Amino acid sequence: MGLGVWEITSGRISLGGVLAFAAILTYLYAPLQELGQLRVMVSAATTGSERIIELLDAVPPLADAPDARRLARAWGHVRLQSVGFAYPGASRPAVQGFTVDVQQGELLAVTGASGAGKSTIAKLLLRFYDPDFGRIALDGVDIRHLTLESLRSNIALVQQETLMFHGTIRDNIGYGSKTATDQDIVEAAKAADAHEFITALPAGYRTVIGQHGHGLSGGQRQRIAIARAMVANTPVLVLDEPTASLDSHTFDRLLGPLRRLTAGRTTILITHDLRLTANADRVLVLSQGRVVEHGPPGELLAASGPYRELHMLAR
Repeated sequence: MGLGVWEITSGRISLGGVLAFAAILTYLYAPLQELGQLRVMVSAATTGSERIIELLDAVPPLADAPDARRLARAWGHVRLQSVGFAYPGASRPAVQGFTVDVQQGELLAVTGASGAGKSTIAKLLLRFYDPDFGRIALDGVDIRHLTLESLRSNIALVQQETLMFHGTIRDNIGYGSKTATDQDIVEAAKAADAHEFITALPAGYRTVIGQHGHGLSGGQRQRIAIARAMVANTPVLVLDEPTASLDSHTFDRLLGPLRRLTAGRTTILITHDLRLTANADRVLVLSQGRVVEHGPPGELLAASGPYRELHMLAR
């Protein structure tokens, strides 16, 4: 403006010219600010692409054996025989001498104090790690002789913290199966008691949720996880603390979907919540990686053993 006044007094520009220049200048502010942000955007994109390339180039710690075979749909017989495993750098084994035979369609509950080795069983069964000793078999075949893809396509995992992706609710449920149709997803959501709250959302099944299920309650996230497992329709199911951190009302509402999910499937339920173990065919109690008690929940509750002690502590 100072330069404009100088030019006016010198007779080289009119007042209208100065006002026109000032008006045009205001239109330049936003594009110039965007240009200033361009370097930040390019830097963020470069960093993101480097992380993606690093992930794509990563070599999995476990790979298929040269003679690995593909298993179609398993029958569901799971056997862990004298399994021992210690995490790298750990001072003591997480699991030692672990033996259990889970028949097709059976619900086995694995319980014990924190750090007893319960969640390690799930990691070994899905081959996130291989045991240091012993053998894990699915339908009589050592899982180390199966392809990872076929092994994991036969086992559904529902964890304490449900893994949610940034995307629609439909995509998050349909992630359980590549061939799931819209009807399959809706039926699974109804069985998981999730259809009601999903349809109440602004865009229903097309509602976009944030990463980690931002905007949904813990119970709603778990019901989506159950629907995802139902869509997967695997013969073997691993439930790793599925009701942890849920209040009593949410817990009661989740019992029905969990019963429907486990019906007819070989299920390994890993939990410290003894309200869930009452519905199991058998209960296995772990302590410091070892099996200290094993049997039907009613018999264990009547006996004076670790399971009864856990019940007394939970009161």
